[in-house]
Amino acid sequence: MNILSTKVPESVLKILDHFPQLSAFNAVVACTAAFAFLKLIRMSRRRVRTYRLKGPPNPSFVYGAGKIVLEGDDQGTVYESWAKEYGAVFEMPTALGSHRIVLYDLKALAHFHSKDTWTYAKAPIIKKSLERGVSSVLRGWLVSRQRKSLTPAFSVAALRNLVPIFYDSAYKAKGAWNALIESSGQDGAIIEVQNWWVSEVLDTMGLAGFSHNFGALEGKQSPVGSTFDSLTSSSSSSVTNVGLVLLTQVFPILLHIPTSRSKLRDKLHHALEDISNVLLARTKKEFKMSGDEEHEEKSIIGLLIKGESVESEFHLSKEEVIAQMKVLILAGYETTSSKFNFHTWSSNWALIELSLNPDIQMKLRNELLDLGSDPTYDQLTNNLPYLDAVVHEVLRLHAPIRETIRVATEDDLLPLSEPVRTKSGELIESLPIAAGTSVVVPMSAVNCSNTIWGEDAKIFKPGRWVAGAGENGIPTKAREVRGHRHLLTFSDGPRTCLGKNFAIAEFKAVLSVLVKNFVFELRDGPDTKIEMSMGILPRPRVAGEEGCKVPLRVKPYIG
Repeated sequence: MNILSTKVPESVLKILDHFPQLSAFNAVVACTAAFAFLKLIRMSRRRVRTYRLKGPPNPSFVYGAGKIVLEGDDQGTVYESWAKEYGAVFEMPTALGSHRIVLYDLKALAHFHSKDTWTYAKAPIIKKSLERGVSSVLRGWLVSRQRKSLTPAFSVAALRNLVPIFYDSAYKAKGAWNALIESSGQDGAIIEVQNWWVSEVLDTMGLAGFSHNFGALEGKQSPVGSTFDSLTSSSSSSVTNVGLVLLTQVFPILLHIPTSRSKLRDKLHHALEDISNVLLARTKKEFKMSGDEEHEEKSIIGLLIKGESVESEFHLSKEEVIAQMKVLILAGYETTSSKFNFHTWSSNWALIELSLNPDIQMKLRNELLDLGSDPTYDQLTNNLPYLDAVVHEVLRLHAPIRETIRVATEDDLLPLSEPVRTKSGELIESLPIAAGTSVVVPMSAVNCSNTIWGEDAKIFKPGRWVAGAGENGIPTKAREVRGHRHLLTFSDGPRTCLGKNFAIAEFKAVLSVLVKNFVFELRDGPDTKIEMSMGILPRPRVAGEEGCKVPLRVKPYIG
C-alpha cells in the first residue's frame, strides 16, 4: 500500500495537530503508526464480536491446515471428517496464524448463497488472479451488470439454436477418432482424450459465441489453442508449489513472482487479449456492413456489442466487453464451473467413470440408440433420463471447482440448522460474521457427504437420479441443498453460473455422440489408479503419466 496516497483518517489528523513541529518525514511515520494502531483496534473489536469456533489444530504457523487440504487425495473427505468432529460450522487455521470459517451447515449455506455478491466478495488472491489473467473490471456490481447484458444469450430459445454447433464439434472428434482407429490397424486405438476435450471446447465456444472457427479439432494451430494445449500437456503446469499458493493467499503480491506457471498464465492472457480484439473488430465491421440486427441481438458477441452502445442500459466499456470475451473463451479458471474448466474436467471424468463401469456405459448407450437420431435440445433436457442421471452423477461426484473462498464485506448473521459449540464451550444457534472474515464453502465435500447423500455418497451411482428410485433415490437430507438439482457444483443464488444450461447441453450432446459410437476402456484395465494433477487447471490423470494425460482404449461400437 502506498502510504502517501492513502486518505488519512480524521482521527489521525487531530492527533497530528498536536505536533506542528514535526518534519514531513516524521509526519508520515506518525501517520503510518497511527494508521496501523487504528487498524489493530478495529481488528481487536472484530475479534470481540466474532465467536471463535472449534476446529482442527494448527500443524504449522506458516501454512496452517491448508497443506493438509491441498495435498490430500480427497479434499472433500478432509472437510467432512473435520465437520463430524468439530461441528457443521468450524474454524480452519490458515497461513501465518489467520483462520477461516468453513460452512458445512445447509441452513448457513442457503443464507450465504442468498446474499448479494458484494456481501461476500472474492478473496484478494482470486481478485488479483482475475485482474492479472483477465481484467480488473470483473468485480462487484460491474460483474452483475455484465451478467445481465448476456442473459438472453443463454436462454432456452438461444440454446435450441446452438445444439447443432455442439453436434458439429462432436462429429469432428468422432471422425478424427475413427481415423486414428483405422490407422492403428487394430480393433481399437489408445487415445489421450484430455487434449481432444480442449480442442472441442475451444471450437464450440468460438463458433457458438463469436462465429469464429478456431479449427482446433481439424489440427489448426492458434496462439490460444497452443497455450491451452500447454495447460494440460506441460509437466510444469501440472505441478503446484503448495507452500507458495498458501502464502499467496495472505500476500497476493506474490503472484508477481515469475514462475513457469505465471509465464504460461501471462502468455494465455495476451493470446486471449489479441484474439478478443480481432474478433470484436471483425464482428463490428460485419454487423455494420450487413445490418443484421436480429443476429446482433441474439449472439453472445452481438449482445456485448449492443451493451457497449451509448443507447444501451448497460453502458459497457470496451475493456468490459474484451474482458467478458476472454472469460467466455477461457471462462476464468478461478470462477465457479467455468466453461473451459467445466467441460474438459467433466467430460474426462465421464469417460473415466464409464470405462470403470461398463454396465452403466452399456445402459446409457442402449438408451441413446433406442432414441435413434441425435436428440434435440428438448430431448436432451427431458427425454433421456439415464443420460441426465449419468451427467448429474458426474457433476455431483466430480465438481470442477472443489471450494470457494469469500470475504465478508459487512457484518452478517448466519442461521444454523443445529447449534454448534464455540471454543469457550458456549452453545450458539446462529453465528455472527464480522466484516473481513474469510468464509469457505467446500462444494465438493457437500456434494459427496455421507451425512447428506448417504453411505454410498462416494460411489458413482447414476441410478440415484432416476425417477422412481425409491429408497435408493435422492435422500431427504440432500433435497435440502439449495442449488441446481440439489448440488453446489454451479453455486447458487446471485452467484449461480450463468452458462450452466449451455454447459450441460453441450456436455450431453457431445457425450451422446461418443457413447453411441465408441466403447471406452482404461488402457491399463479396471484397476488403473486415477490421481489429481494440481496445476493452473486441475485435472484427473492416469497415475504415472506426465502432465494431465488420460489415455483410454477406444473401440468402435458394433451393434
